[in-house]
Amino acid sequence: MIGRQDKMPTWFTGTGFATLKEQGRILFPGITVSVIVAVTAQFLAEHYATPAMLMALLLGIAVSFLGEEGRTVPGVAFSARTLLRLGVALLGVRVSMMLLADLGLPLIALTVAGVAATIAFGLLVARFFGHKWRFALLTAGSVAICGASAAMAIAAILPRDERSEQRLIFTVMGVTVLSTVAMIAYPILARMLEFDPIQAGVFLGGTIHDVAQVVGAGFSISEETGDTATLVKLIRVSMLAPVVLIASLAIRRFAEPPSDGKRPPLLPGFVIAFIVLAALNSAGLIPAALEELLSSLSRWLLLIAIAAVGMKSNLKQVLSVGGAAIALLVTETIFIAAVILVGISILT
Repeated sequence: MIGRQDKMPTWFTGTGFATLKEQGRILFPGITVSVIVAVTAQFLAEHYATPAMLMALLLGIAVSFLGEEGRTVPGVAFSARTLLRLGVALLGVRVSMMLLADLGLPLIALTVAGVAATIAFGLLVARFFGHKWRFALLTAGSVAICGASAAMAIAAILPRDERSEQRLIFTVMGVTVLSTVAMIAYPILARMLEFDPIQAGVFLGGTIHDVAQVVGAGFSISEETGDTATLVKLIRVSMLAPVVLIASLAIRRFAEPPSDGKRPPLLPGFVIAFIVLAALNSAGLIPAALEELLSSLSRWLLLIAIAAVGMKSNLKQVLSVGGAAIALLVTETIFIAAVILVGISILT
């Protein structure tokens, strides 16, 4: 018995529980303030018709001192990294291949082509705006796939340097603002072009960055447009895993090793979880009630994480990214809109 006790895992003997309790005590203050900022952002978003993600980021920046010193620092860092990855992983429950198949192969191909073309375009033109491949991949991937969520997932596989945090904050802020502008402007453009509900849905779902803004823009036209826009957007969300995998392979093959010698994982665990949940949902193995619960949990985790990311940022450093970075984001946004518009004119 004594020999068996010696071989028992620490969690069974109680040592592990004590360690977890101590870690929880350290992380609790920072996680709590991140949750408070996220809840406040959601409240303001619901009452003043503003994007919750943007509000969480701005409120986080406003109390950035909480991420720089004091007892809240460990928990804020945990929220900005671990809760963020968990939130991205749970996005997988939104993907269902059975629903996506209802759109038909031509429209699916158009959406996938729009994602691929936008990323390639961003990598190609970034040098003309004075930026290198890291920022190009971050911005183009966020524009092409799903806005802030994609930016945070892609940032996890990029080799880190002293400006990684600033680039991520800027990208999240930029795509969220542009997505909000698109949510207002694109339905007007769809009506001006006299799109039918399917065409309008494909345009909105294929071009607007964030899922929430796609839903808002689509259902502002009609229920059919909203349903179509949501499905098209889910195709773009489902591209997150293959894009991260291909980017990881390319980084390992062509990029210089990071200065600390630590390479990002080939496929981060949260992306693997995303794929598993998407596969389970596509196979109909996740009950509707659980799917809705996990989807809501994902949204809240991402909101808490973006609040924490804001608290870790320095606004002056974020804004120092410059006007060329704004121009690059706008150019990529216009490009994906042009690709989808041309595709709609050809296919419908």
